[in-house]
Amino acid sequence: MQKDDLTKGAMSTHFRALAIPAALGMLFATLYNVVDVYWAGRLSTDAQAGLAIGYQAFFVLMAIGFGLSSALSALVSNAKGSGDSSQTQRLAAQGISFGIVATIVSMFVGWFLGPMLINLVSEPGGYRDAALGYFKFLIFALPGFFLAYGGNGILQAHGDSRTMQRAMMVAFFVNIGLNPLLMFGIDGLWGGMGFNGIAVATIISQTGVMVFIITRILKLEMMQSVRLEVFRPELDSFKQIIAQLVPASSAMMVMFISGFVVQFALKEFGGHAVAAYGVALRIEQILLLPVLGMTGALLPIAGQNFGAKDFDRVRAALLFCWKTGFAMTLVATPILLFGGGFAMSLFSDDPEVIRVGSSYLRVDAFLFPIYMMLFSINSLLQALKKPIWTLWISIYRQGFGVAFFVWVFVGVLDFTVWGVWLGIATAVVSGWALSLAVVWRVARTTIGGLLKPAPA
Repeated sequence: MQKDDLTKGAMSTHFRALAIPAALGMLFATLYNVVDVYWAGRLSTDAQAGLAIGYQAFFVLMAIGFGLSSALSALVSNAKGSGDSSQTQRLAAQGISFGIVATIVSMFVGWFLGPMLINLVSEPGGYRDAALGYFKFLIFALPGFFLAYGGNGILQAHGDSRTMQRAMMVAFFVNIGLNPLLMFGIDGLWGGMGFNGIAVATIISQTGVMVFIITRILKLEMMQSVRLEVFRPELDSFKQIIAQLVPASSAMMVMFISGFVVQFALKEFGGHAVAAYGVALRIEQILLLPVLGMTGALLPIAGQNFGAKDFDRVRAALLFCWKTGFAMTLVATPILLFGGGFAMSLFSDDPEVIRVGSSYLRVDAFLFPIYMMLFSINSLLQALKKPIWTLWISIYRQGFGVAFFVWVFVGVLDFTVWGVWLGIATAVVSGWALSLAVVWRVARTTIGGLLKPAPA
């Protein structure tokens, strides 16, 4: 049985046990997407651009899944830290039930909303058609994503990030085989599905991930005595989940919509610019994985200790996260500055795609430490059960900030594609300053101070 008490022991031990498997899991999740980008690029630049836009539309819906993961990680870790085993069990069971309801609603809404978003940010032609077809298949992967991510929040609250890592490793290798098989078929037997085969491969592999995650939850010690009626939807439990989920999901949705704002600005520079942004984002995600693993581990560690009212350990967890995170960014920055062009060339032979994508990565290099602090602040606010602040920060940074500053650089100052990148950078830096002010104030009222206890 895995040791899941995060209120005792060395911080380094807990971060290592949570962050490394989580980062590896996200690595394989990102490589999973990289495989999709690679095979789309084997077809055409239009297919690659269609993948970027269709995936962005899908991830607007996936904001609910990410929010559910954060909500259940915070709620279950708080309950576990307080020592209330019955409440821990009830929240886990209700989280699964909530995930099923949310999946059904999101699939219905997404069927109509997704094509509207795709049409808004694309021009008529090959890459719009590719995006629309891809999205309409991919929406059937929502059950797998929602329940897998929500379930992973429950497992993380118990100190288990290895299950998702193993599931995504298997899904990655399955995807390597399924993509070419479903796209191109079997010579002489079946002609394949073309570009849409990428979406069907995702449906199959992600459903497998979901089944594995749910199975592992049901094997937790707290679930051995669970009764079927505990899964019956309860209004009070759903309210608790929604109170944590809505700010986190809304913040994530704002982030994804921000991606549409960027793509809307890029479309005037041509399909190659849209494709370049999609490829560059995948490269960025790969390098961010260690940081995401570290800052993601902060949530259950801080959450359990906040539930146990050990505020010194909450502060210690944040400081350890920042110190380690800064060390990680020192590795990523030179790679982005000097290796962006080479990384882009691995996914595209189009010189314009490579040129535009590498320019984004050079700007992104200077934002890495800021992203690390932003992610950790979001995790801390969720652990302190103040997720509403993550929403307001996101609305400014990724809602107003990106749209406004991109408009200033491109619409007013008449910059080229560099204006889009500089607009993003300005929004990120100013959002970081806002988030520091917010978390400093919240920490004073919840744990007595951010870096040390405030004077009485």
